[in-house]
Amino acid sequence: MPHGKPAGVRCVQLLDDERCAIFGDPSRPAVCAGLKPSAEMCGVSREQALSFLGRLERATAPG
Repeated sequence: MPHGKPAGVRCVQLLDDERCAIFGDPSRPAVCAGLKPSAEMCGVSREQALSFLGRLERATAPG
């Protein structure tokens, strides 16, 4: 996604099992490599984690 990934859009590198297809690859975007999971970010369920990431994307969206 050369122009970034809009909030709510699934990353093209996300595999069916939710793993990153380019994890560890030098071409992986710096923003992905720099994202460090925390208990606050992950919550206790997938739904909580996705909700947190949605809020993060909205808070950092341009404009």
